[in-house]
Amino acid sequence: MSDRLPPLTALRAFEAAARHMSFAKAAEELNVTPAALSFQIKSLEEHLGQPVFRRLNRAVELTEAGRHLAPGTSDGFDALTQAWRTTRRLGETRSLTITAGPAFTAKWLSPRLFNFVSAHPEIELRFSATLKLVDLDRDPVDVAIRFSEAEEIDLFSHPVFDDWVTPMMSPALAERVTGPESLRDLPLLHQDDIDFLTHPVDWPAWFRAEDLGHAPMGGPRFSQADHAIDAAVSGLGVVLARASLTGSDVAAGRLKAPFPLALRSSARYRFLCQKGAETRPQIAAFLDWVQSEAGHCEALERGRKFVDAASIPRS
Repeated sequence: MSDRLPPLTALRAFEAAARHMSFAKAAEELNVTPAALSFQIKSLEEHLGQPVFRRLNRAVELTEAGRHLAPGTSDGFDALTQAWRTTRRLGETRSLTITAGPAFTAKWLSPRLFNFVSAHPEIELRFSATLKLVDLDRDPVDVAIRFSEAEEIDLFSHPVFDDWVTPMMSPALAERVTGPESLRDLPLLHQDDIDFLTHPVDWPAWFRAEDLGHAPMGGPRFSQADHAIDAAVSGLGVVLARASLTGSDVAAGRLKAPFPLALRSSARYRFLCQKGAETRPQIAAFLDWVQSEAGHCEALERGRKFVDAASIPRS
């Protein structure tokens, strides 16, 4: 018995038909007529020496041979597609697709991008602001910037910066503050986007670190950090804000951070791409720029008293 494979077109026809369990839908996907697709599958069956489908009245079903062949065929075409995408992206030098969380994109990337675009007008930037964890091997994305506790061992992973939080508020609210205990008399804004952290950096943790007892838990809740920050800028209340997302608002005087105490998170921002892709010109240029901009965030750290969230006793 020969191991010679049938024509690729016949395998592709079988894979599509097995996935849809319909010759008509498979033909539509492959942009061929149902008769042409049926011919391709017939040639595969002749090559194999046994049928892979049972033709029913208005449907088809896989034979035992078809059920054995389908998973490997599907995996094989997935691997071919992945290899093709990866190889094709090697030749892309004028475009760069980046994914990051919505809050990080809005509050950190967007206010700084003018500098990168000015220095690299030849690179076309594309952004996907999403919390979805994309697959950098399969999805059409070159770089991901992610805030997480876990290290990505299968990717090129470069730490950008650690993150920390401290109370921030509008200048008008800051005038009403005489000390940390004043926060009991001000509306507190809460964020749900960092609930995944092993060691919380929320209001209860900050109050315990300041030895202020239990934190008031009333007040608006936000699913996205940038929405909570914008609400604080408008004067709605005090936000326990991440320094990575508030640099431009603090620099512009829209937010004040009057207290020295800051909680350092167990998570950090990482620059991720496929291993080896970090040397591609546009990715290397973007990594250099991100590292340079991250260094500018150190001004907010001056005078801070940092407490690791992991060291704060649970109530």
